[in-house]
Amino acid sequence: MDDDHRGWRPCVLAAAVFAVCMAGTTLPTPLYGLYQEKFGFSELMVTVVYAVYAFGVIGVLLLAGNASDAVGRRPVLLAGLACATASAVCFLCATGLGWLYTGRLLSGLSAGLFTGAATAYVMELAPSGGASRATFVATAANMGGLGCGPLLAGVLAQYAPWPLYLPYVVHLVLVAGSAAVLLWLPETVRKRRPLSTVRPQRPGLPAGVRAVFAPAAIAAFVGFALFGVFTSVSPAFLAESLDVHNRAVVGLIVALAFFASTAGQLAVGRIGVGRSLPLGCAVLLGGLALLAGALWWDLLSLVVLSALVGGAGQGLAFRGALSAVAGAAPPDQRAAVISTLFVVAYTGISVPVIGVGVLSGPMGLEGAGLVFIACMAVLVTAAGAYLLRRPVRAAGA
Repeated sequence: MDDDHRGWRPCVLAAAVFAVCMAGTTLPTPLYGLYQEKFGFSELMVTVVYAVYAFGVIGVLLLAGNASDAVGRRPVLLAGLACATASAVCFLCATGLGWLYTGRLLSGLSAGLFTGAATAYVMELAPSGGASRATFVATAANMGGLGCGPLLAGVLAQYAPWPLYLPYVVHLVLVAGSAAVLLWLPETVRKRRPLSTVRPQRPGLPAGVRAVFAPAAIAAFVGFALFGVFTSVSPAFLAESLDVHNRAVVGLIVALAFFASTAGQLAVGRIGVGRSLPLGCAVLLGGLALLAGALWWDLLSLVVLSALVGGAGQGLAFRGALSAVAGAAPPDQRAAVISTLFVVAYTGISVPVIGVGVLSGPMGLEGAGLVFIACMAVLVTAAGAYLLRRPVRAAGA
């Protein structure tokens, strides 16, 4: 047992570094209301500030999504931690919207550098025969980190001094510790090439991955779209419509969606990749229905249930998608293929968010949310039907 624990230690430590980086990307979520009061911007600007992050992620994935396949995992992850540090400094120095845009863009760059590289790194550091468990560790670190960000910031903003500063100071300390851990961990890429060999990659896939990728990407898009809208506008809805102003509660509700995603991912091992994708779509549809009820009747209980159910559906679909494409990808192109999946996912987390922000002016937040839910319900229903007709089969679930 001790040997088994030692064998998994590098994998778990790499996952912890992954989680710290991702926590920084959601740290501002419960603080947007405070920024609105301080700088006086609209709900549309909240969604734009949020979406700038996704554009940063997509840009890095397209320009350098395969960088860690060439130069190694650790240099890319250290660069991601440097971007996370710069992002926190921008928020600490913020005196207007420009600082927030820059901070979110840098946060997106850090996430873009981490997503494909850290996922591949965690999987490669796992002991032989641990592919299934390592896939869960990687995706749980991703979603668990995203959930810890708003929870940490909400608690500190509500119960500690300096609500717009202390969360970033704490995160900077965690990033410094993560850098030390990363320097201790081994490199897993054996045949490294110079950075000059890295070229911007067009969205494209090896022939053997394409049949698996299409349905997996549809499921990932819908799940991330739900997360994007829930994370960006739920704090405003909770404050304006439900009179919930406790930032710790707001952070907890947002965090529940990400933690439920982790639970959904854990279930994939028993359900299997082929069934988890259509089932994830069905559960996502239930989460959308609960969110529609919450918006229509202004019920906090339905908001919480929508976070739990929608998060679980996203977890089922996301881990199933990641397992399918990672299992089908050649080892020397795995990070690039995973990065392409995240391009699709982060398109879902950005475009619908801005759409809701645009519609919130003429229609109100509830009306804009209901339009979004209707669009996503059509898409997730179509995706689920497609996956039932053409189930995905991949090893490593």
